[in-house]
Amino acid sequence: MKNIKLALTAVLLALLLLWWLGDPAADTLPANWLGWRNLLVQATGVLAIGAMSLALVLALRPVALEPWLGGLDKMYRLHKWLGIAALAAAIAHWLLANGPKWLVGAGLVERPQRGARPALPEGSLQQALAQWRGLAEDMGEWAFYAAVVLIVLALWKRFPYRTFLRTHRWLSLAYLVLAFHSVVLLTYASWAGVLGIALGAMLLAGSFAAVRALLRRVGVDRRVVGEIAKVIRHDALDVVELVVALQGRWPGHAAGQFAFLTLDRKEGAHPFTITSAWAGDGRIDFVIKGIGDYTRTLRDRVHVGDPVVVEGPYGRFDFESSAGRQVWIGAGVGITPFIARMKALALKPDGRRIDLFHPTATLDPHAIALIERDAAAAGVALHVLWDERDGRLDAARLASAVPDWRDADVWFCGPPPFGRALRHDLEAMGLPAGRFHQELFEMR
Repeated sequence: MKNIKLALTAVLLALLLLWWLGDPAADTLPANWLGWRNLLVQATGVLAIGAMSLALVLALRPVALEPWLGGLDKMYRLHKWLGIAALAAAIAHWLLANGPKWLVGAGLVERPQRGARPALPEGSLQQALAQWRGLAEDMGEWAFYAAVVLIVLALWKRFPYRTFLRTHRWLSLAYLVLAFHSVVLLTYASWAGVLGIALGAMLLAGSFAAVRALLRRVGVDRRVVGEIAKVIRHDALDVVELVVALQGRWPGHAAGQFAFLTLDRKEGAHPFTITSAWAGDGRIDFVIKGIGDYTRTLRDRVHVGDPVVVEGPYGRFDFESSAGRQVWIGAGVGITPFIARMKALALKPDGRRIDLFHPTATLDPHAIALIERDAAAAGVALHVLWDERDGRLDAARLASAVPDWRDADVWFCGPPPFGRALRHDLEAMGLPAGRFHQELFEMR
């Protein structure tokens, strides 16, 4: 999360710095409120379109950025906050652009006196941009309204995921209109400097990403087709385990990574943790908990032989660290990356001492027996905590069970609020910063 905050802050400050260095009007302080308004219109416009451009680039799921941001789950969190920043800047931009008209109409301020506009060279690019100004303003305003609605729907957690995937794609079309709006309305003098060069590069990258999203080409190079080879239902836990036989070339995966699984083209791709170690046999497993409208009905809808598309692998929840001691917490269905890691360790031990805590609200003896089998094969000390019998896991309880916990790396996967609370308490008790690794469940 720290990297996400730093990246977001750096992006916004860089955009403001680019605007300040590249807008000739920013060299001197305006003499009146209209001058300030014009200056801020440009600044908020650069912030909005710059943040939206970078958010679209992240939507392409560029794996090259995963090491810098801590995985695709963190990358999507940055994508979300860039979208929120773009929304806030766009609203400010819209208010600044329209505010003077409203104030004049209400009689609160006098209509500013504008001098005659300078004649532009006939047939020049500057003249063409000036002629398109009215069209760019009108199209940009309608695209702004559409973007506001689509971003709000994306942030509304109760909005169905299936519908979200469809509507969110249309943000790319709104972006392309807003990119045209930005090209026309950025002050002409700004295009010749550092702002024009940087903004032009961002608009090109954002437009490329938008077109790929509209054509449904995101992640296409990392997709492999396959079919369901086995379905195992754990009814007590409302969980279904799927064994997928891949029919294409899979690059392999590390324990703890996830993939996007498409079982129904109408439903679209959903991210699930891979629960099997890669053995090069073309088979991978997923354990899926019924926690949403789609996953709750999945166990009754999926059958052996059904075609699937798997895209990945993604993620940096890979258990790599210099510490010889690790503590794992897999809360509920958050146990899945640890299952994969235990299977990998059973094949190739790494010599670390590991304690695994598995807090669960529902105790299924069969599922626990499978976890116990994997833990024994991997040499992992397992602590199963059933809420009804054992109470809740907290930092004090963990520290009591693992006396040398301060020397360990802590890996957590489970509900985000639980993870945040545990991280806060452990760091307050002396866990060094950077030793708590958390997989983010929320991808939107």
